[in-house]
Amino acid sequence: MALFVEEVMTKNVITIEPSKPVKRAAELMDKHDIGCLIVVEEGKPIGIVTERDMLKRVLLQFRDPRITRVSDIMSTPLMVSTPETDLREAVRLMNERRIKKLVVVEDNVLIGLLSITDVVRSLAFLEHTITSLCSRCRWNQTSK
Repeated sequence: MALFVEEVMTKNVITIEPSKPVKRAAELMDKHDIGCLIVVEEGKPIGIVTERDMLKRVLLQFRDPRITRVSDIMSTPLMVSTPETDLREAVRLMNERRIKKLVVVEDNVLIGLLSITDVVRSLAFLEHTITSLCSRCRWNQTSK
């Protein structure tokens, strides 16, 4: 049984424009309690800004978040997936590229975000489902 990216991904992705100040990005991340924003230009995803980007490219470089633009600190190019991608393939790509978030697009339109957290959640759900099913199996019942 294959599991696909669209079954696990987060669908409500918060975005920001590249011209916005980093302070606004931090406010959005705080408001929504998230660790990244997808940077979009004319509706198309062009980059990602993460807490790590803010730490390394703003805080540690003593840059002013009120005047530093998201475009100055975002990570590019984006690693993307389609909703039909097998979850194992998506995890392999994330591991190979050493990324924790994979942008999901369909016809160059942002439709979701797959994070390591989403993958772990899906594994926990699958484990629960399998355990539940196995507990009902005849071979797993002890004879009386």
